Amino acid sequence: MASVLVPLAEGCEELEAVTIIDLLTRGGIDVVTAGLTEGPVKASRGVTLLPDTTLAEALAHDFDMVVLPGGAPGAERLDNDPRIGELLKKMASKDEYIAAICAAPKVLANAGLLTGRKATSFPGFIDKMEIPNLTYVEDPVVQDGKVITSRGPGTAMDFALHLVELLAGKAKRDEVEATLQRP
Repeated sequence: MASVLVPLAEGCEELEAVTIIDLLTRGGIDVVTAGLTEGPVKASRGVTLLPDTTLAEALAHDFDMVVLPGGAPGAERLDNDPRIGELLKKMASKDEYIAAICAAPKVLANAGLLTGRKATSFPGFIDKMEIPNLTYVEDPVVQDGKVITSRGPGTAMDFALHLVELLAGKAKRDEVEATLQRP
């Protein structure tokens, strides 16, 4: 069974975080949520999320993928935590999947992981940064190698389903999607 780490920071976008956690879990993937500090995490719209563990404890384990939810204040907190940058670089060096949505692709950019890649984000984030050889795309989900990015809350289902397909296969993605009653 594939394992995924979803770091949760104060001010994260709850729709994105919960959609990622929910759909990956439906896909039979082991999802571990980790707060940057101990205790509940208050998301951007006031929803309280209760992480499984702390980032410090989660970093003692290996994961097949790390997924960063967006939300401007949450992504900024992820970006300011040196452990996140180190984790992203470690995952990239091991050729593991790295994914980010909304404002969180900025964290990937600041870790040097979007140089020479095709990626997307919520408008005004990575498209306004000076990233060498970045090809900015406005597609809902963009994959370049093992780096996957997405636009925002409205693309969270497409993003999460894409991640399910990467980790559990197309049949599992189709099975999960069928239960959602999407048009």
